[in-house]
Amino acid sequence: MTSAPQPHPGAEPENRQRDPHELRAETVSLGYDGRTIVDELSLALPDGAITVIVGPNACGKSTLLRGFARLLRPTSGSFSLDGRDIAGLSPREVARVVSVLPQQPVAPDGVLVSDLVARGRHPHQGWFRSRSSDDDRIVAESLAATGTLDLADRRVEELSGGQRQRVWIAMVLAQRSDIVLLDEPTTFLDATHQLELLDLLTDLNRERGATVVMVLHDLNLAARYADHLVVMAEGAIVAQGTPSEVITAEIVHAAFDLECVVTTDPVAGSPLVIPIGRHHRAA
Repeated sequence: MTSAPQPHPGAEPENRQRDPHELRAETVSLGYDGRTIVDELSLALPDGAITVIVGPNACGKSTLLRGFARLLRPTSGSFSLDGRDIAGLSPREVARVVSVLPQQPVAPDGVLVSDLVARGRHPHQGWFRSRSSDDDRIVAESLAATGTLDLADRRVEELSGGQRQRVWIAMVLAQRSDIVLLDEPTTFLDATHQLELLDLLTDLNRERGATVVMVLHDLNLAARYADHLVVMAEGAIVAQGTPSEVITAEIVHAAFDLECVVTTDPVAGSPLVIPIGRHHRAA
C-alpha cells in the first residue's frame, strides 16, 4: 500500500478557505526627513472588500499605503495586523498575508519575467526556496491572468512600461495573499488595460475574498470599483464610506478644491464626477 503524496511545504490547497484579517492604523503619523505627511490618522481597512484611497497630489495617500505595507515606520502610533503590531512581525510573516505593489517597483538587471513572477511564491516556500509544480502552476496562471504569458522568457528591462506593470501585477497575484496593497496600479496602462486590471482585481476580491486596497488618481474609476472609498487631503481623512456616500460635490470641492457636478455613471450606476473648468462656470 502506497502512502498518499505529501504536499510541498509551499503548496496551497486549491480551495483554501480564506482567514479573516484585520489591518488597522491607530493614530499614526508618518513623514520623511522630519516633515510630517500623515498626522495622527486612524483607519481600519474593511476585510474582504475593495478599498480605494483618493486625494490630491502630496496629500499622503502613498505614504499611508507604505505604512500599511510596513515599508515606512510611523513616527507615532502603530499599524497592526490581526491585533499584532506589524513592526514586530517578520517580513516572511507579513508577506504570507499581505502583498504589496509599490508605485515604482524595480527589478534586478537581467531577470526574466517568469523568474520575477516566481518571487511571489517565496513566502510560501521552505528555507531553500525549491519551486514545486504547484508554484509553477500558480506562476503560469498569474501570467495568463495578466496577459503576459507570452513574455515569460523575456527580460523585464526589455518590456514597455505597460507590459512591465502587468508583470508586477502577476507577481502580486502569484503571492496568493489575503490582503493586496497597490499604489497607483494603473500607472503606464492605457484605458483598455486599466479596465482589465481593475476587473482582474475585482475578480480576485469576489472569487477569492481577497482584501484589495488601492491608491488611485481617477475619481470615476475609484467610484466604479470601490466598495469602500477613503478621501484624503493634507494628511488627514476628509471622508470615508461607500462611493455614493462619499462622492458629493461638497466633498470633492473640500478635498480637491474642484468645482464639479456629480451625476450617475450610466454604465456602473456609481457616482460620476464631471469637473467644471473656469471657462464653463455660470456667470
